[in-house]
Amino acid sequence: MSSLKRFGLLIICVGLFTACTLPVDLTTLPANQTAAESPDSSVENAQPSQDGMAIELNDADGNLVVVDDLSRIVTLGGTVTEIVFALGSGDNVVAVDSSSSYPAQVSDLPQVGYQRRLSAEGVLALDPSLILATTEAGPSEAIQHLRDTGVDVLLLESDDSVEGVAEKIRGFAKALGREAEGESLVVRLEADLAQARSYVQSAESQPRVLFIYARGAGAVSVSGQGTGAHTMIQLAGGENAIEGFEGYRPLTAEAALAAAPDVILMFTSGLQSLGGQDDLLEVPGIAQTPAAQNGRIVAMDGLFLLNFGPRMGQAVLDLAKQIREDQ
Repeated sequence: MSSLKRFGLLIICVGLFTACTLPVDLTTLPANQTAAESPDSSVENAQPSQDGMAIELNDADGNLVVVDDLSRIVTLGGTVTEIVFALGSGDNVVAVDSSSSYPAQVSDLPQVGYQRRLSAEGVLALDPSLILATTEAGPSEAIQHLRDTGVDVLLLESDDSVEGVAEKIRGFAKALGREAEGESLVVRLEADLAQARSYVQSAESQPRVLFIYARGAGAVSVSGQGTGAHTMIQLAGGENAIEGFEGYRPLTAEAALAAAPDVILMFTSGLQSLGGQDDLLEVPGIAQTPAAQNGRIVAMDGLFLLNFGPRMGQAVLDLAKQIREDQ
């Protein structure tokens, strides 16, 4: 072989080797080809959406969020977790917060702490591609830190109204590319709420309900107006026994006696934190209430009672029945 031919072959080989080893320039991909489809892409297991397209939506803080990878989702808040699983995206969830206890399979997932007291580093340690939460999540510095790292963070409004729950479901459904499933959940929610309303309208009583939030004997509070508990009591056809303030305040004997509740409502975990019903009666003022004297103490699972998600209608109906001893 002549020297000229050998030189020509060498040039061709070098050119082929260089072309094969250059990284893919994602900006030059054809419009119908994604990075995941390119022959040398380093993107693995990316799931942009159900139809392969990135999804854009504005969150509660006014930020434009572009969701393009559903492969590793972290959900913050029991309601958020429940919605994501109900939509059919539970297999993509890699971690939850400590308030997430439904459905049962979330107990096998790592936890990143409580949604209101987040550590950004703890969340980032799970290598999330998408973080879903409501405006209950915080502190704000931790949320901003997560955004600054480039991870997609979608916060939707924490609205406990019936309309707000439907919007939460629709918002997360859109982000996950499961809008049809979201509409199905909303239809089921509305049907459950209609059944609850029918029951309440047929009920003859409107019991006065005192909601007590307890975390041990030293931390016992009651719900005023403007809380999730207040909303549920109203939807169940009851009357909040506490008036005159919004939010929660420490329970006093005077407040318990003035409230004169027909029913005392608590989380099951809260009642257990006091030691049970007998120990609840030791709280000053409680034993003298009509509710205690008539044995009308109702305990319900906290996430079920105040989940404000897909099971909201079921919770309203269950509460409406439990606060009426004659039903």
